[in-house]
Amino acid sequence: MATNCSTTSQMQVLAPQPSKTTPPHQFFVWREFLWGSIAGAFGEGMMHPVDTVKTRIQSQAIISGSQSQKSIRQMVHAVWKADGLRGFYRGITPGVTGSLATGATYFGFIESAKGWIEESHPSLGGHWAHFIAGAVGDTLGSFVYVPCEVMKQRMQVQGTRTSWGSAMKNNLLVKPGLQMYGYYSGMFQAGCSIWKEQGLRGLYAGYWSTLARDVPFAGLMVTFYEALKDFTEFGKQRWFPTLHLNRSIEGLLLGGLAGGFSAHLTTPLDVIKTRLQVQGSSTRYTGWSDAIYRIWKNEGVTGMFRGSIPRITWYIPASALTFMAVEFLRDHFNEELDDNNMRDVTSLLIENPGSSMRDLA
Repeated sequence: MATNCSTTSQMQVLAPQPSKTTPPHQFFVWREFLWGSIAGAFGEGMMHPVDTVKTRIQSQAIISGSQSQKSIRQMVHAVWKADGLRGFYRGITPGVTGSLATGATYFGFIESAKGWIEESHPSLGGHWAHFIAGAVGDTLGSFVYVPCEVMKQRMQVQGTRTSWGSAMKNNLLVKPGLQMYGYYSGMFQAGCSIWKEQGLRGLYAGYWSTLARDVPFAGLMVTFYEALKDFTEFGKQRWFPTLHLNRSIEGLLLGGLAGGFSAHLTTPLDVIKTRLQVQGSSTRYTGWSDAIYRIWKNEGVTGMFRGSIPRITWYIPASALTFMAVEFLRDHFNEELDDNNMRDVTSLLIENPGSSMRDLA
């Protein structure tokens, strides 16, 4: 018996003991960049027709003049009558391309940076960390997103070649014999044409107005989302302790609400950005401040919030689908990746009993 106890004690000593040392914090959570890109492209692809209607409504004052402003219903009918189903999906390629980039940097940087911000700057913890991480992540994606957005929106307002030619012929805001820009047959041709006519400035038209819209929007959306998650968790613990809500469903509901709130608050910034990007070389607004002044003077509050309903209608389901997709990917793949990593670490610890988690990291 004594021999058995002694043998058992020796085995316990030789067996690798769990280390209390936690692995060092890795700044970049690379898989979140992948999940974000997939989710961003998914949300954009699903909701692109609504975005097309929103873009056309906001750009009416430039394309057809301020005398013939169409409602949402009238615009949907006009697009369908002139261009059919194809008209609603004009510009989807640059739209998805831009969303791949900004989705990757947005979600990837949020998950990578918010822990570092809370650790290194405790005063900026909580929702401030979410706001800062979301704003910076979206800013990084803007270098790819903005040129794609310019191409996407110009293709959206053009529709088919016939309808664009008719719009330019009847556009009283363009000098006789001139065009805002030629018809774009695809993303590559659009990029080359803009570069040839306007250079880098044309591809990055409305860049600062895009940042002025997207930085607060991105920060607000992730802040609202995390706040709603905290509120939901508090409500479940207090009133529904036995309720189990699937994370994908939670992402669908809370992501939609966060996107809707943020979209409404930033609509005036979206109007300015859209008009600066679609006006082309026939400049009507000389810059961001000039656009604010002219829109406010000629159209008032209605002009600043023009297209707010289709914008909110787009962002509620788009944000819902995006956050749902991210939570789904995290649930189904992060756990599997973590299990694989744990098996690798366990096997290394068995092979190298003297190693610690820090040594293997």
